Amino acid sequence: MFALFDDAGKFLAGRVMSEADSSMQVELESGKRVKVKSANVLLKFDKPAPAELIAEGQRLAQEIDLDLAWEFAPEGEFGFADLARDYFDAKCGTAHQVAALFRLFEAPHYFRRAGKGQFKKAAEETVKAALLGIERKRQQALQIEAWAAELVAGTCPKPIADQIYKILFKPDKNGPEYKAVVEATRASHKAPLDLLKAAGAISSPYQFHWKRFLFEEFPKGVGFPALSAPEIKDELPLSAAQAFSIDDSATTEIDDALSVQGLGSGTIIFGVHIAAPGLAFAPDSAVDKVARERFSTVYMPGWKLTMLPDEVVQAYTLIEGRDCPAVSIYFTIDEATLAIQSSETKLERVSIRANLRHDKLDGVITAATLSGEATADYAFAPELAFTFRLANALKAQREVVRGKPENFNRPDYNFRLEREAGNEGNEPKGDEIVRISTRVRGSPLDLIVAEAMILANSTWGGWLNEMGLPGIYRSQASMAPGVKVRMGTRAQPHAGMGVAQYTWATSPLRRYVDLVNQWQIIACAKNGRTAALVAPFKPKDAQLFSIISGFDAAYTAYNGFQNGIERFWTLRYLVQNQITELTATVMKDGLVRADELPLVFKALGCEHLARGAHVRVRITGTDEMTLDVHATLIERLDAAQASAEATDAEAMDEDEDEAAGSGPLTLALDLSADGEGESASDTPEVAAT
Repeated sequence: MFALFDDAGKFLAGRVMSEADSSMQVELESGKRVKVKSANVLLKFDKPAPAELIAEGQRLAQEIDLDLAWEFAPEGEFGFADLARDYFDAKCGTAHQVAALFRLFEAPHYFRRAGKGQFKKAAEETVKAALLGIERKRQQALQIEAWAAELVAGTCPKPIADQIYKILFKPDKNGPEYKAVVEATRASHKAPLDLLKAAGAISSPYQFHWKRFLFEEFPKGVGFPALSAPEIKDELPLSAAQAFSIDDSATTEIDDALSVQGLGSGTIIFGVHIAAPGLAFAPDSAVDKVARERFSTVYMPGWKLTMLPDEVVQAYTLIEGRDCPAVSIYFTIDEATLAIQSSETKLERVSIRANLRHDKLDGVITAATLSGEATADYAFAPELAFTFRLANALKAQREVVRGKPENFNRPDYNFRLEREAGNEGNEPKGDEIVRISTRVRGSPLDLIVAEAMILANSTWGGWLNEMGLPGIYRSQASMAPGVKVRMGTRAQPHAGMGVAQYTWATSPLRRYVDLVNQWQIIACAKNGRTAALVAPFKPKDAQLFSIISGFDAAYTAYNGFQNGIERFWTLRYLVQNQITELTATVMKDGLVRADELPLVFKALGCEHLARGAHVRVRITGTDEMTLDVHATLIERLDAAQASAEATDAEAMDEDEDEAAGSGPLTLALDLSADGEGESASDTPEVAAT
């Protein structure tokens, strides 16, 4: 005797070897013996053999018209054998009964399963809805197949082109557009980006990176709503200071300027003057909402997305030739010893005499001219000489607190795009000639500005804390490896900078946290000890934590994009200049950092070299879509020991940060056969190479 039984939704049949009250032993065709509960046995039979019965039942099942079977089925519960007799004939055999079982079981939209071989037909409305769904799914499958065929043939259907960045990075894995791309990728045996570029979905590598960023960070577009710059209504006195700013020529948001009064008198009044948008508009105003939505200006070679509309920026920027509203902090300093005797914050108008530019003056204003070793033939020479002397003193004081000097071993890189005539000032296309130049970190003008801003930010941070107002601070508990800078609302030491506390308050036109801190500083300047009663943000204000969280996420994303797009232009530079060899320094796990370009990449053959080893590598290929570099070791250029940098904790931390963004681009496409319908976090991502 044989038995057909249900094994977790799968029908099996075999020879009955023994039988008890509640179970039986069944030997399957494979020879395996299984224990089957009697409740799961649906049919006992003597012939034909189990394999023949199942095969015949599957064949006959396909002959059963489900609409007709549904019409024949009774209203209440019924067994599969009952339907077989009604559908075929009253004397139908075992094979027809098994066919009815198989057909009923595979059509839950027609028949609900009631267990133990029992079924009940679904309501007519349920059947109609299910059939519509099945037809939609069939049509969708045909659409997916057609779209995939178009992609393979080199044409991108518009529905896919419209969603290309969503498909690649934040997909709905049940969407037909996503499935079509996956199917076409498998069928074409191409990398996803190669397939999509060949099909015209991606116009160029540059546009791919740019539009991906806009999709992720600016889904509503980069335009601003119609805004006017509110006027500053405060009656602000005019300062006696004659101020100058120091920025690059491309800078339009001039946040800060410096002034020096009292040279030769023994007592210097050193001023740091910050643009004052915080005097013009308040939190939750229309302009504030725009600034808070962006949190920061986004920088990239040849272009930027400002935090505020240009017409707003130009109303408050510290442009030369104007008396500009400013939040100023003045330091009274002993001219001989450079000891800071006091500080005072004022809300005022400041005469901006000049906007000095790094790129035009770095070669002119040097340490030699500032220290008197060479002739200083430029404007503000005495003032700059004093600020340079002060900056060196301030830096030395911070380094005592830090416990070691700040090293500027790695240069900053400037990217300049050569535009076609008439295309100046427009958004880059991605095919421009790129020029990459270096500027050593810690150059005199850099040092002057950096130390002035650190002094102002740390002093204002301490003042806010003294007045009982919260601010947004940056702190670092120690300089041990892995200890990162954190943002919070309490004044805490910043070990890396060597200051007791540190805020960001000197770039309110470019960073939202600086604007928030400026509002708090203005409250202190206007109200003194009672500032806590009227300041926009009170102690333990939940808004501040929300701002920190939002800013941190946006700033990280913007910096990540800037690093990525600079990497793109660096790869363009390699190709444009036909560079096939580079000298580099080994980092870890085969990663190397180019000596003369802002580029970190893996080089085969460097995996077992010590950190800090100096090598020459051959560039064997680049991919501007994935931002990947293929390289191999040519030779080692130094002795077989790591450089001193290898043991420097700060350098190691910088290496970790650089290494994190050095790999190829990763897509959220799941090309495994069973990945359908899973979320992006549940499936393995595939490299775009």
